[in-house]
Amino acid sequence: MQKIALNLIAIGIFGMTLSVLLGPLLNISPAIPAVTTFGVLSLLTLDGFSFQGKGLTLLLDVLLASINAEHRDRIIRHEAGHFLVAYLFDIPITGYTLSAWEAFQQGQLGNGGVTFDTEALSAQVSNIREMRLTLDRFCTVWMAGIAAENIVYETVEGGAEDREKLREALEGLGFSASDCSVKARWAERQAISMISEHWASYEALVAAMEKRASVAECYEVIQ
Repeated sequence: MQKIALNLIAIGIFGMTLSVLLGPLLNISPAIPAVTTFGVLSLLTLDGFSFQGKGLTLLLDVLLASINAEHRDRIIRHEAGHFLVAYLFDIPITGYTLSAWEAFQQGQLGNGGVTFDTEALSAQVSNIREMRLTLDRFCTVWMAGIAAENIVYETVEGGAEDREKLREALEGLGFSASDCSVKARWAERQAISMISEHWASYEALVAAMEKRASVAECYEVIQ
């Protein structure tokens, strides 16, 4: 999303610059592109400092979802991957959102996603073996969205935040960058295997999430 945002900003600035150059030929007042440029840059600056760029992310997400059906489908299938694998690992799911707008409505910052109850899970970790098992499970859940996109589309557009979560967790435990890459690939293969093995449940979950079914209803269709 950040790459798209930067591209759109660059295109917008180029268009404004072009309007200044062609303004005299088209009888456009020089004040119009100047004021427009100042206004856009001011809004971008305010968004960057006050909302950490989330305002632009929200706008882009709404625009893409409204004009691109595949973008909407990718998000649902991506999040369904997270949801299914978390369910199979008995990780409690507290909710999900499928867009930055839905996340914003629920008071969350970000592009949306599946949320978990990690407190109950962490309370069960009492030794090193259980800690490693829990880490492996969460790594697989984080990579499950990417795995789902790879299965369905054979390409991946989302997942940057998922990779970042995995990297931060592993580096915090002393893993090297190369170890993080190896773990990410392993976790993605695990997720692909789990989703493929439970494909009927995955497809039923996608249909349920598309209708914004509750977490309890999603549990039922998986079962």
